[in-house]
Amino acid sequence: MAATDVFKVSILGKESIHCGFHLIPYIAQTVITSLASSTYVLVTDSNVANFHLKSFEQEFEASLEKLSTNSVKPRFLSHVISPGETSKSREGKANVEDFLLLNRCTRDTVILALGGGVIGDLIGFVAATFMRGVRFVQIPTTLLAMVDSSVGGKTAIDTPLGKNLIGAFWQPEYIFIDAAFLETLPSREFSNGMAEVVKTAAIWDEAEFGSLESNSADIFAAIQTPSANFAGRTKSTRSIAQDLLLSVIVGSISVKAHIVTIDERETGLRNLVNFGHTIGHAIEAVLTPTMLHGECVSVGMILEAEVSRQMGVLGQVGVGRLTRCLKAYNLPVSLSDPRIASLPAAKLLTVDRLLDIMKVDKKNSGAEKKVVILSRIGATYEQKATVVRDSVIAKTLSESAKVIPGVVKHDPVTMATPGSKSISNRALVLAALGNGTCRLKNLLHSDDTQVMMAALLELKGAAFEWEDEGETLVVKGGKGSLSVPSKGKELYLGNAGTAARFLTTVCTLVESSPTDDAPTTIITGNARMKQRPIGPLVTALQANGSSIDFLESQGCLPLSIAPNGLQGGRIQLAASVSSQYVSSILLCAPYAVEPVTLELIGGQVISQPYIDMTIAMMLEFGITVARRVDPNTGAKLDIYDIPKGTYVNPEVYSIESDASSATYPLAIAAITGTTCTIDNIGSASLQGDARFAIEVLERMGCDVKQTASSTTVRGPPVGQLKAIEEVDMEVMTDAFLTATALAAVADGKTRILGIANQRVKECNRIRAMMDQLAKFGVETIELDDGLEIIGKPIKDLKRGVSVHCYDDHRVAMAFTVLSTVIEDTIIEEKRCVEKTWPNWWDDLENKIGLRVEGVDLASIIPNASASGTQSHNPSASFVLIGMRGSGKTFVGNAGAAALSWTPVDADAYFEEKLQIGVREFVHEKGWPAFREAETDILKELLKEKAENHIISLGGGIVETPEAREVLKEYAAKFGPVIHISRSQEEVVNYLLEETARPAYGESIEDVFRRREPWYTECSSHEFVNSFRPTANDLSQAEIRELIARQHRFLYGDFNFNTLNVASNVASNVKTPAQRSYFLSLTYPDVTQAFDSINEISEGADALELRVDLLRSAEDYSSPQAIPSKAYVSAQVAALRRVTSLPIIFTVRTVSQGGAFPDNAHEAAFELLELALRLCVEYIDVETSLPEKYVRSLVSRKRSSKIIASFHDWSGKLKWGGPVIKEQYDLANRFGDIIKLVGKANTIQDNFQLYDFVAKANSLPQAKPVIAINMGVQGQMSRILNPTLSPITHPLLPVKAAPGQLSFKEIQEGLHLLGLLPARKFYLFGTPIAQSMSPTLHNTGFEILGLPHKYELLETAEVGEEIRAAIAAPEFGGASVTIPHKLDIIPLLDELSPAAEAIGAVNTIIPRAASIGGNTWKLQGDNTDWLGIRDSISEHVTDIDTALVIGAGGTSRAAIYALQALNTKTIYLHNRTTEKAQDLAAVFPDARIQVLPSIDQWPSGVAPPSVIVSTVPATAQTPATGQDIFPLSSKLFEYRAGPAVVIDMAYKPNQTPLLKLAKEAGENWNTVPGLEVLLKQGYVQFEKWTGRRCPKGEVAERVRVKYNQ
Repeated sequence: MAATDVFKVSILGKESIHCGFHLIPYIAQTVITSLASSTYVLVTDSNVANFHLKSFEQEFEASLEKLSTNSVKPRFLSHVISPGETSKSREGKANVEDFLLLNRCTRDTVILALGGGVIGDLIGFVAATFMRGVRFVQIPTTLLAMVDSSVGGKTAIDTPLGKNLIGAFWQPEYIFIDAAFLETLPSREFSNGMAEVVKTAAIWDEAEFGSLESNSADIFAAIQTPSANFAGRTKSTRSIAQDLLLSVIVGSISVKAHIVTIDERETGLRNLVNFGHTIGHAIEAVLTPTMLHGECVSVGMILEAEVSRQMGVLGQVGVGRLTRCLKAYNLPVSLSDPRIASLPAAKLLTVDRLLDIMKVDKKNSGAEKKVVILSRIGATYEQKATVVRDSVIAKTLSESAKVIPGVVKHDPVTMATPGSKSISNRALVLAALGNGTCRLKNLLHSDDTQVMMAALLELKGAAFEWEDEGETLVVKGGKGSLSVPSKGKELYLGNAGTAARFLTTVCTLVESSPTDDAPTTIITGNARMKQRPIGPLVTALQANGSSIDFLESQGCLPLSIAPNGLQGGRIQLAASVSSQYVSSILLCAPYAVEPVTLELIGGQVISQPYIDMTIAMMLEFGITVARRVDPNTGAKLDIYDIPKGTYVNPEVYSIESDASSATYPLAIAAITGTTCTIDNIGSASLQGDARFAIEVLERMGCDVKQTASSTTVRGPPVGQLKAIEEVDMEVMTDAFLTATALAAVADGKTRILGIANQRVKECNRIRAMMDQLAKFGVETIELDDGLEIIGKPIKDLKRGVSVHCYDDHRVAMAFTVLSTVIEDTIIEEKRCVEKTWPNWWDDLENKIGLRVEGVDLASIIPNASASGTQSHNPSASFVLIGMRGSGKTFVGNAGAAALSWTPVDADAYFEEKLQIGVREFVHEKGWPAFREAETDILKELLKEKAENHIISLGGGIVETPEAREVLKEYAAKFGPVIHISRSQEEVVNYLLEETARPAYGESIEDVFRRREPWYTECSSHEFVNSFRPTANDLSQAEIRELIARQHRFLYGDFNFNTLNVASNVASNVKTPAQRSYFLSLTYPDVTQAFDSINEISEGADALELRVDLLRSAEDYSSPQAIPSKAYVSAQVAALRRVTSLPIIFTVRTVSQGGAFPDNAHEAAFELLELALRLCVEYIDVETSLPEKYVRSLVSRKRSSKIIASFHDWSGKLKWGGPVIKEQYDLANRFGDIIKLVGKANTIQDNFQLYDFVAKANSLPQAKPVIAINMGVQGQMSRILNPTLSPITHPLLPVKAAPGQLSFKEIQEGLHLLGLLPARKFYLFGTPIAQSMSPTLHNTGFEILGLPHKYELLETAEVGEEIRAAIAAPEFGGASVTIPHKLDIIPLLDELSPAAEAIGAVNTIIPRAASIGGNTWKLQGDNTDWLGIRDSISEHVTDIDTALVIGAGGTSRAAIYALQALNTKTIYLHNRTTEKAQDLAAVFPDARIQVLPSIDQWPSGVAPPSVIVSTVPATAQTPATGQDIFPLSSKLFEYRAGPAVVIDMAYKPNQTPLLKLAKEAGENWNTVPGLEVLLKQGYVQFEKWTGRRCPKGEVAERVRVKYNQ
């Protein structure tokens, strides 16, 4: 055997851990000589086998050959399994055991586990149980397995309920750590293992942790250089990098081995190695397998360290060091890391879900959760895991925070704020560029400084070490020597503006080197950083000779900076935007080729104190900057002379506390009336914000005492802060947000100036403060360089506000100040404070004494907007707002009629109550008095007419803030406020003619533009009124029905039982046994489809409006154009005019197969929000939409149904894989319907899809699933999908997706698969030879591709033929005509309410009697009345009086129809009066009056507007006779509006009655019996098939047949 040097580690009293390089020969020899066996079995996975199996086979065979030949040669077997967690299962374990048994392995077998953690855990468990336990050897091949899972004897397999829940403790005989295996390990896997290495050092060994902090680059290099010729096998051939790597591994293993030796069975001490695992495992359970174990534990470590900090046990220094160290090994440290946040499953990481997963943790004691608590780096709080309350963990996990107003427990407060961000960043640059070693004390441990340190390390500009348990940073300066980062390595700065600006000039100091493998240095940042300006600085440097290119947007990051050095000389810089540009050049100027003269141009220099700070700090590092003065006046000029030189690092440099941060605790004292002292910030401070207490708080009424090094503030009694008439905050611009928060509750108006530069910080801070204060009801006015705040008493500010922080630390902390006195204020994005004060929330509770709670926004329903979702009273009145002339009264009246409510016109109510017209009131008392009175009327109406009313308000109700607040509160808490919108042109034209209301006194257009945003702000919904009184494309009845449909839908979710009307959603979606379909309209303008809309939508249950494809005429040629909300609203309104089908509103992004830009999340959200306002029935929301938008949509959806959708066009989606499971879970979380779309490559993909859906549907409370595969190979999935399958039609311009089928094609496919058996339908009666019913129904079946047949079954009586027909298994339904309408009833199981009331059956419908549909009931129904009702409703809505002629069975249907239409009086005439009276008695509630004469109405009563004749045409004559119904023109005297006459006689088409009606007047409409037959036939068709009848072509064929 080749010479081998190994390092042995003892565990459980035995030196069984052997560490080294290239150990395969050593392993074979050691195992064979010390573990005698008849059989050696090596188990590995296919990935590892490719690299190492052959070498093991060769070495073991060679070693076995050398054994004595006196005995039987032992066997060496190998078994290769599939890689990945799926093998670590009951099935995987059984497969390995079967292999052992098949090969007759016995109890002396030695099993070798070669691989990562999966192999080690699985094979260890096999060894523990096979033959009641056999010997085994661990040979880990990943760093994670080497330092963690292989050491300690834990073995386990996974179950569907969790990881590692079934297993055993079974110690291996040996653990061989061959570090050479790591040379083939992907870098991500190496980082994965380093998480466990860092963890072990963090809990046990600070010195080792310090080494890991300082040597990350060298440790990475050790695995990136392959060792040739087995270098490293012996110490003499081992490189420095190999020694370093081995020492890291051995150090980590040694700690774990020591812990395991003391506590093998994990009763206490061994819990410590689970640091980061309590939360990390919960994260891993959601994100596996996409995120690796170590990556999840890395995040878990930071979160658990934050729990320690929250408990007051660990300081921020420890959290900061741990964060930096993990980042150095390319590990994520937060759930917002792009590698995690970009995953669909990341949206499932809710606080409740993580806490629920943590319940199943082996460390727990019952319900108590245990977490390893750090006390400092290298030590833990207890020598075991500590019990931690759920509320503590939840606070750390929550993305938002809420301060509980109350007594400041630690009053008077004395505290220090973190180190100044401004000074920390400057000190890092100065010390890095300097000569010598500098110890920085009180350095800010935050995101910004971490970014700066990381960048300086990448530039090789300095070395960093930590002392004093991380309290002191030791910087070894590089004297200005900088290098280009390695190829592919960018300086990513996040949203760190200071770092971005300073480093831009620092990178110009880089000089090229022959060893460079990249031509330039790249500086980049996050999306917001790429919007923040850096142009003036770059322009100045370019003019000085630096080569800098903008890689994306001009004037912003990312930048490419060539290594040419800084030339120096005269530099001109525009400094009116940011003083950081000036400081950037000042800091680097000494290292220029020539001395620098820096001249500031372009107007007033911003933030001069920060420039002075930089100059003062440069002086402390040995460089003196001279500022020129005017020789004549002595005034300081904006010209600076900087000599060449090298900074000399002071031995120690103490960083002041952050003055900007100090403003927050001082402001809390001011607003709560308490006292706070801030140490290390006083009058001697370098920072301009140190003036805040004197120049702002003192003027607001606070007592302020300031020494050179401390500041004390005592606030006035709560509610007594005074406004400041005007304050210039140019020297302390960052503090303006704090002042603004205080001004919101100060008495009076505060004007803040000198802060224009705050528009280009982390966000537009001025706008941010204005927008968020508006949520509290605080009014602000924006100025050119500032704003005005109109303060309000604390009691008048709104509660329950959720503050959006724009990822800006200053915004978050400023509103925290306000939240200390305003209850239930939620601060979103709480982690943004980590930029400058990472432990802000902990200090707020532990040092100031105000309780802080975590808030999981996923469980919060916003109630601050007009569209809040609190449960409304089912009878709550509707409120209509909109411009005068928008149609509020018309829409209100139609809606009231639909709901049987009372309409109220607020102007009419005003005039009646005050006994004066609106016009006169304004003329006499003026507009202000009218607005005040109008608001009082509004309040009265909402109180007095709170239920069952539709209230139409005046157009100007939104003009006053008070009225707007009333409306918004009503919309949020009580009922809908609907904006009735109409185009500006139509409103203007109407108002130019209208004279009843007072003139505006300004242009109508200006009024329109001013009010439109207010209408949107105050309303929860919008109704686009596109109806014009002169238009004749829709009848009044159709218009009213459309309006009624929307009103009914609006209350569909909370008024269902009261109104007995369902939401306008596809009925087949609500019926599991029915299949449902939607047609996608792929038009840029949907009006292009209207000529054929009925034909193309045949078979569809809904229509999809592809909003991403919409293009107005102006945008038609622009493929990336986003349609305007006005255009989309008009498209929805137009579509609703031509179809009653529900609408699916879809904004499909490019990556999901659509045309909408992928990153235009805000624009997509605004359109989806518009869909909610428009009461669209279905809204398609992609799972990739950011969580905050999804949450907002779901919380306000009311009756709308959300289709949560995911599309994968790659063809790589596996229906049994983790990605689709993640997407299903995510969609299931917020969708009412789940839509998952893949692409089929083979027919097998459809079977996998079918299995996936079957499993999903078996889950409790499973939601409907749309699951299809695209492409021709996926067409089977479209046929089998039961819920809202997308369909196409030959008349469409293009298919919405490849592989789409028409409705007819799908039905034919279902029939061929046996899923749609052919049914037989009949007409029972006699004589029926001339019936049109076969033509009607068979045409419908043919058009829709249904395999059914409608036949005549003519019999004189209801006998055996009919009995046999209805009992046959293929019976689908039947029509019944004379003489069987009564005789058929005994054969039926039940009657519909209509059939019972009418007393006759004309339709038989088989209905499933059980869920499985194996048994059937026959229901008798009557559709004649529906045909009559629909014929009437087409022409007449409000019916005062109606006449029914005849008293037979059809007359019953006519009366039932008229009663359903709320007819006030029904006249009934029959040749035999007694029969008429008998019929009237059957309907006692129908208000029937029997007429002895056909045209004699009671005096003073209006003649009928509806006439229904149910007698044969032969009985109608204009003459008078004994056996006939005499007709006269007196029947048609009604002239007050539209009227209709219906003749149920089948032939002739034009009866005497209809002819007479046509002569009577233009207001009379006629409906022949054939049309009624068609209408009732359409209803029959739908009741039998669940499909709407294709009316157009069916009617055409019936009429042709009829006229033959």
